[in-house]
Amino acid sequence: MTREVTLPLIVDDRGTLQVSAADVSKLLRTVGGRWLRLVETGEEGLDEDTVAALTIELAKLADRIDVACIAHSSGQSS
Repeated sequence: MTREVTLPLIVDDRGTLQVSAADVSKLLRTVGGRWLRLVETGEEGLDEDTVAALTIELAKLADRIDVACIAHSSGQSS
């Protein structure tokens, strides 16, 4: 099953991009990594399997953003 995700990026009133796709993918990976560290340190209330699954999905989304950016910058469509 293919699922498409549209991420609204932050632009100013002139349409100038304020947050780069690289920053978004880095943020997604950072959030997942921090969740994993919380689980590793024994943070209460976090289910290890759920955190692992969510972290994997965030990494997949970050990968898709990166691939789309590479395709766009090379003139290819994904």
